[in-house]
Amino acid sequence: MRTIRNQSFGGERPLFESHGLRLEHVTITEGESGLKECSDIECDHCRFEGKYPLWHVNRSLITHCHFAPGSRSAIWYSNHMLMTDCIIDAPKFFREMRNLTLRNVTINDADETFWNIDGLVLENVTLHDGTYPFMGSRHIRVDHLESDSKYVFQYVKDVEIHDAHITTKDSFWEVEDVTIYDSFIDGEYLGWHSNNLRLVNCHIGGEQPLCYARNLVLENCTFDPASDRAFEYSTVQADIRGHIAGIKNPAGGRIVADSFGEVVIDENIKGPADCQIITRNKN
Repeated sequence: MRTIRNQSFGGERPLFESHGLRLEHVTITEGESGLKECSDIECDHCRFEGKYPLWHVNRSLITHCHFAPGSRSAIWYSNHMLMTDCIIDAPKFFREMRNLTLRNVTINDADETFWNIDGLVLENVTLHDGTYPFMGSRHIRVDHLESDSKYVFQYVKDVEIHDAHITTKDSFWEVEDVTIYDSFIDGEYLGWHSNNLRLVNCHIGGEQPLCYARNLVLENCTFDPASDRAFEYSTVQADIRGHIAGIKNPAGGRIVADSFGEVVIDENIKGPADCQIITRNKN
């Protein structure tokens, strides 16, 4: 593998069609497509300033690098990438990719990031700001995620999340086969129109959570006092610990909690309209 150290490259496509290349303490300055149509690339302690620096790159290792705000849309159409200990300050990262792993990465502008990724692993990742990260991605595994981005995890499939702290709005919409363990999720309209969404040992906040859901499961979950009008038109099996402030027109299933606030069952309920709502016997 050829190594380049302590240099800068700018302009358009300065390292086009490089193969078997390691960059150490290299800066890709203003310009476009610093590394394009490349394979077997390693970047360590590098800085990326220009647009689209890593497109159509196959097999890469990115370590201790910084992606400056000008490096927007930096990594698209690139497969089999491992990124560790990096900071990203630009939006629209990671699109149309296969087999992407991030460890110890902070993304400070997560706008429209992780779109249409097939095979995504996140370990100790932080997302700030932006909208719609993870749109349309599938086969996702997450261990420790901190996120305050809006509209996260929409239209995703086959997702398993552990130890996440997510503050958001309209999250997990139109998802399929998603399980979330030991996590805090706070935001309006969680999990609407989901199919096979399962929450285990989670704390849920925000207004009108978990409506229009099919095959929804909650195991040993708690709710914020402000969470109300939950489960409207959902089929649900829920084991809730403590109090839930409000439930409205669940379509079917069984909901067990220590106590309930307002329970609305009115003429607008949808079939089969046979949900059991049960106060747990504390004796």
